[in-house]
Amino acid sequence: MVKFCVATDSGCDLPATFCKERSIYAYPMKYTLENTEYQDMMDPKDCLEFYNQMRNGAVPHTSQMTPFDFVDFWSDLLDRFKLPIVHIALGSAISGTFANAKIAQDLILKSHPEAKIYVVDSTLASIGYGMLCIWAADMRDEGKTPEECVEWLEKQKIFINTYYTTNDLKYLHRSGRVSKAGVVVATALSINPILNLDKEGHLIVREKVRGRKKAFNRIYEIVEELVINPQDQIVYICHSDCEKNEVEAFSNTLIQRIGFKDSFISYIGPTIGAHSGPGLIAAFFTGQPRFM
Repeated sequence: MVKFCVATDSGCDLPATFCKERSIYAYPMKYTLENTEYQDMMDPKDCLEFYNQMRNGAVPHTSQMTPFDFVDFWSDLLDRFKLPIVHIALGSAISGTFANAKIAQDLILKSHPEAKIYVVDSTLASIGYGMLCIWAADMRDEGKTPEECVEWLEKQKIFINTYYTTNDLKYLHRSGRVSKAGVVVATALSINPILNLDKEGHLIVREKVRGRKKAFNRIYEIVEELVINPQDQIVYICHSDCEKNEVEAFSNTLIQRIGFKDSFISYIGPTIGAHSGPGLIAAFFTGQPRFM
């Protein structure tokens, strides 16, 4: 018997078709491009157009979910399913979305006094918290209670590791992640940073490598050092419109060299992609805890 709903937002970078199959309910985050407001519908076709416009100079702007967005979103789920909600939020170190969700928890009790809503600060971005959504859906299907689910997610989220690289830092500069001087030097020297998230979910530049191929090789080494039981897990790969052959090679190398049983490949949608820009690729996996 199903005992709760799994909710999140489109920044989880799971395709809409997959979310529908797994009954994961994702709020479509809003973004503005060329003075037009859109919703992130988690559709790869929309991602292609989004990144093409960014390459042509368009500068997107995103907006986080407000407390009232949460109330409307959760109210609909409560009215439809009459079940508790486990909501998995974009990490609080990256966005104010989690804080707004906590405000909304109090607000929604005015219209739904019996509501039980549990909010998990994922401390992650992109398909990192998409992984938590999948695990939550698995536990829901196994008949776990929302309390059991939340307790397990809170314990396990620190073990989700992610390593990114990109060959164009101007987009990270726009979002305040890299200095202007850093962009100039990195471009001149063909430096590709390797980034990850610390234990609280802050985006950190861990290393700087000259050349994209060397950056990929370094990511393979890091994953190999940190991964736990790769034969029992799927490696999740997200990218912001990288070349198809490059993404496939990245996936195949992780599977063949490290021994993951399979890969799950998805686009980084506009919610996250507005800040990363095109050309970023990331691997997400279960490994040693993110203590740094």
